[in-house]
Amino acid sequence: MDLDAPHSMGTTIIGVTYNGGVVLGADSRTSTGMYVANRASDKITQLTDNVYLCRSGSAADSQIVSDYVRHFLHQHTIQLGQPSTVKVAANLIRLFSYNNKDMLQTGLIVGGWDKYEGGKIYGVPLGGTLLDLPFTIGGSGSSYLYGFFDQAWKAGMSQSEAEQLVVKAVSLAIARDGASGGVVRTVTINSDGVTRKFFPGDELPLWHEELEARDSLLDILSSASPDPMVS
Repeated sequence: MDLDAPHSMGTTIIGVTYNGGVVLGADSRTSTGMYVANRASDKITQLTDNVYLCRSGSAADSQIVSDYVRHFLHQHTIQLGQPSTVKVAANLIRLFSYNNKDMLQTGLIVGGWDKYEGGKIYGVPLGGTLLDLPFTIGGSGSSYLYGFFDQAWKAGMSQSEAEQLVVKAVSLAIARDGASGGVVRTVTINSDGVTRKFFPGDELPLWHEELEARDSLLDILSSASPDPMVS
């Protein structure tokens, strides 16, 4: 086991538009080779009050891009005196990803809401292409979801339908993809603001003959007597 391997978010990330806003979703597993370095990481990063970023690939690369873009968007907001649009944020992400494509190994999804275009989703895969899409998926778990989204996604969904679709899709990817796992986090962005939701792993639906968790170390510890051990 190579514990010095780079931290990778072999990941499932999703961005979906609905009638009134967007829903972003992600799993929470960060791995170092075959070792799970963090089982509860947050892959949905805030860029501004109204724009968020889903990160996949190298954890270090995606974090430094989001840090730079957050800094420049903060300056941009002060200069304009109003919130940045989603398109501006996505173009900044595209600029950094494309100009450094020989050094960066990260795929990103930008999602948010602004008063000009409403809810918008942009994909920025490896290489720095900017894709304006009604929905997009990324990370290693996305390989298992293309057919599912072709069948399940539809235009004009309600907020509830979009949130349920995202949670179901991430849980399906977790079931198939060894590099995705942990919990599911979602961020819903619309004209009313931002809502974060958290779905623990043991409350996700089981798929493909997955086994229920049993005799987990956490269960044993939580049910153990608080009295100190006596030899």
